[in-house]
Amino acid sequence: MHPEPRHPHPAPAPAPGPASSSTPAPQVAVVVIGYNDRAHVGEAVRSALAQGPAVAEVIAVDDCSTDGSDELLARLAAGEPRLRVVRRPVNSGGCGSPRNAGVDAATAPYVMFLDSDDVLPPGAVDALLTAATEARAEVASGLCVRRELPSGRDQPWQEPLYTAPAVLARPAQRPRLVHDTLCVNKLYRTDFLRTHGIRFPEGRFLYEDFVFVARVLAASPRMALVPDRVYVWQVRRSAERLSLSLDRGRIENWTARLEASALAYDILLSAGQKDLARAARAKFLDHEVRMYVRELGLRDAEYRRAWWEHTREYLARYDAADWELNPSAPGRLIGRVLLESPEPRDLPRLRELAARPARLLPPYARTPDGTPMWSADLPQVSLAPFLTRPVAGLPLAVDAELHPRARVSLLRLRLHELYGRVAEADPREVELEWQAREDDRTRGRTTVALTPSGTDTWSAEVPVDLARIGSGTWDLRLALRFADGTQREMTAHALTGAGRLRRRAVPSAVHGVLLVQPYATHSGALALRVATGLGGVLRVVRGRLRRLFH
Repeated sequence: MHPEPRHPHPAPAPAPGPASSSTPAPQVAVVVIGYNDRAHVGEAVRSALAQGPAVAEVIAVDDCSTDGSDELLARLAAGEPRLRVVRRPVNSGGCGSPRNAGVDAATAPYVMFLDSDDVLPPGAVDALLTAATEARAEVASGLCVRRELPSGRDQPWQEPLYTAPAVLARPAQRPRLVHDTLCVNKLYRTDFLRTHGIRFPEGRFLYEDFVFVARVLAASPRMALVPDRVYVWQVRRSAERLSLSLDRGRIENWTARLEASALAYDILLSAGQKDLARAARAKFLDHEVRMYVRELGLRDAEYRRAWWEHTREYLARYDAADWELNPSAPGRLIGRVLLESPEPRDLPRLRELAARPARLLPPYARTPDGTPMWSADLPQVSLAPFLTRPVAGLPLAVDAELHPRARVSLLRLRLHELYGRVAEADPREVELEWQAREDDRTRGRTTVALTPSGTDTWSAEVPVDLARIGSGTWDLRLALRFADGTQREMTAHALTGAGRLRRRAVPSAVHGVLLVQPYATHSGALALRVATGLGGVLRVVRGRLRRLFH
């Protein structure tokens, strides 16, 4: 799915009429874009047509595919009068040009977008159209979920924006809207887009959504938000060709994100949307920087140096007010370290701080006057805001080490002090559970007391029945509880070295044998892979051999 408009603008769309509570009038054009995605584009088109009579037309824009996608679409269109196919003569290399072509071809009062490898869930169009017409809004937006395939696990995207219906006279009433950079979970008045000249960047421009959504917000539309699921973003990480946003292993991906973020900021600022522009800069630190820092240790030295240099150049454009907003936020602290360090440094510690929730590992240094600082050789990065931040929002660090055993394994936890704030809050206990990566099942929920184990740490030992947890990939989730009832949810830092994360086979009365692999995630958190029985062990061994040979 990547894809230069070749159609002139049609006559202005008629003004949308009121929505019927039973059968909405056909008022929506769904623009489906695709390139060499024959395996999935049919499903996407059918999910749009299945939305019902509210969909007046589905415009499938094929970006000059060479895999037979156009023939497939032509066959579908032959039996469906609402489906039109626009075939681009030259591949654009991106998603913006085909979406522009789809908007140019649209005749319906409203338009929305769908990528060829995603789907619209049932009722999506009705929910958005009803919200837009009832609120007389130029834009309606709903919840998108990221569906990890093949597991089918759904992760809501920017869920805090869509907890309840809302109508906004202008986007500046909710600056967090800049975090939702997707264009596909939204319904737009077609004449609104055309009147304001809102289009996607043409050609090969990664993160074109950033720019398009910034142009939408800059035009200050009346907006309706709905809690309904309106888009399923299907993530296929094992696909031969990763989507543009997932292909983060090349520095070009990062420079493209920087370009899109800078352009989005300039669009908002030039439109006088200062609050939204500043929120966009905050979002860059909290989302983009943290996401890439978590993966920086996986890259080679050349990538790390280039990433560090490009990011420092970008952050040098921030002004004092950008840094003063929520100065203890993890993204801002990471940004400060970047700005103050000409070369990459402290990558393991930055990775932990970039985790969600954030963790700040020792050492915890102070200036001569006692002010918390990043480190002795970087005293200009102050951690003083930690002294007044509520303990539930601090980047507390817990170390975790799992010792697999034949009967009941042992998990050792150690909580670190943070500038006296932990002792002040008086930690009492920790609740833990193992959460399945593929479907959010939980196992082994346990609550144990935390006891002082020195002047600066608290510890706990927790029995773990791996046989009852069972096969799968499991993330360790913790909740610290303090004397006043405050709770801090977090993950745990996986201790490495000295064979701590070695795969082990242990006997099991239930399964015969367990193959246990504690490991550290990209963000450094402790996770666990378990294979049960001889069959499970053999599957792991065969998979390991395939990877070695290929």
